[in-house]
Amino acid sequence: MSETASACRSECIANATLASQFSGPPMLINSQNLDLIFKGFKAVYSDATINAPVNYDKVAMVVPSASRDETYGWIGEFPQMREWIGPRQIKSLSAHDFTIKNLTFESTVEVPRNAISDDRIGIFKPMFAEMGQMARRHPDELVFGLLKSGFDTLCYDGQSFFDTDHPVLDKSGTTTVTISNMQAGTGEPWFLLDTSRAVRPIIWQEREPYEFQGITDATDERVFMLDKYLYGVRARVNAGFGLWQLAFGSKAELTAGNYAAARAAMQGFRAARGPGSGRDAHGSGRAPDA
Repeated sequence: MSETASACRSECIANATLASQFSGPPMLINSQNLDLIFKGFKAVYSDATINAPVNYDKVAMVVPSASRDETYGWIGEFPQMREWIGPRQIKSLSAHDFTIKNLTFESTVEVPRNAISDDRIGIFKPMFAEMGQMARRHPDELVFGLLKSGFDTLCYDGQSFFDTDHPVLDKSGTTTVTISNMQAGTGEPWFLLDTSRAVRPIIWQEREPYEFQGITDATDERVFMLDKYLYGVRARVNAGFGLWQLAFGSKAELTAGNYAAARAAMQGFRAARGPGSGRDAHGSGRAPDA
């Protein structure tokens, strides 16, 4: 046999083999196979979720939610330790009525039945990996997006989170004074946060964690009418401001002098009728891109 004939024969065999891979019987669409496919997509989603880096938990305190919203009446009350002379001095934890409402978030994709029947499942794996990374990083998006909006968004005392005139009581507890936790400017904002305490400057509230879901029941109206299966992720969460005393925001240039001024300001902060809030302030930088 000639070399040309041999090469032609090999190519014909390869083409026949390739054709056989796509001309076989369609995958049996039943509940067992659909369940296996769901578990496979979920495994891809979960692996991507585990491996995605996040930063929100470095600046926010995570609070589980038991209802549609949570009221933080204790925000702003930092009773300090004192020598016990006479009766206890009781601090009310209902001075501020600050509520964070849980919001519902979702991301959904559809997979045609024919794609599963033709065993084209692998082409969707990158999509579910991206969905897992997106879900994992969603708290970053909310937390750091909220931080960036702090110059124009109100916190528990009715002032913008970063403001020039937060009202607080002085050491005597009888006179109201104002405190600034910001530097004005026109540049890209940067922040100094105290994350050394149990209370954080940002609250991450979680009612229902991110959950991977799917609709593959043949009796579902959408599946019957459109011949497509749905897969997605859902969560009920939200981010809100905690104590402004634990944060300093600046739109001035990030220089050694401005950083020192911000740190000095935080070390002088005092929560309403409470101890210095910036004593252990540390760390600065620009918020990550949401």
